[in-house]
Amino acid sequence: KAKGSKGKKITLKTAKNSIRICLDGGRRLDLSKMRITTFPKCILKLADVDELDLRRNMLKKIPSSIQKLQKLRWLDLHSNQLKELPEAIGTLQNIFYLNICNNKLTTKNLPEELNLLKNLRILNLGLNCLDSIPTSLGALKELSELGLFDNALTTIPNSVKKLPKLMKLNAKRNPFPDSTKREEHADSIKCMETVPEKDLCCSCLKICQDARDKLSKLKNMTSSPSKKPSFPLLLTPNSSAKDNEEEWRLR
Repeated sequence: KAKGSKGKKITLKTAKNSIRICLDGGRRLDLSKMRITTFPKCILKLADVDELDLRRNMLKKIPSSIQKLQKLRWLDLHSNQLKELPEAIGTLQNIFYLNICNNKLTTKNLPEELNLLKNLRILNLGLNCLDSIPTSLGALKELSELGLFDNALTTIPNSVKKLPKLMKLNAKRNPFPDSTKREEHADSIKCMETVPEKDLCCSCLKICQDARDKLSKLKNMTSSPSKKPSFPLLLTPNSSAKDNEEEWRLR
């Protein structure tokens, strides 16, 4: 038990055995759900990895040395305990997918260097502790999907709302001033609240489901209740049900 409480130690051999070949031929290192508490520095020797999956662990910090993984184009850090990201993340110029949902990130500790990720197309910042969004994210001209749900936002900068390729923006469950202004705010965004939340862990998903249950009960008070709850924005009610994530990840 004492050993388990310290988290699992990842060796270079373990990491090499966790590499899988993607459908497009890329090399994906999957270290998800392994109770890792400290970033395994041994993986920095695997410089040819294209995708790194560290979701659902217990990581509190990502080292600046992650910049050694220059081939990375896909990085999933969701459902950890991260309070900050290193400035060096801005050097990963090939990344197009970055998921840091369900951590403990604050606006203060969100590095400005994120705006250097010029090829970033999908960014998920949902379920964090953000009270504002840096206007500098308006530099992400290739961004097409942005998740901001379940934070403490009262507004979204125009520089972000007017990103030329932004097609999907999920900003649900943020304390926008009032319902009228919130709807006006949503109307000014190309496609509000449509980023899939299917990659959430069970505890995060429950937050979303509880909110939907309350809305569903109000809507169905005068009609027959459905046998199963419906979650229209969730392509998959529980991401753990899909072991093969190649089926839904955007290339």
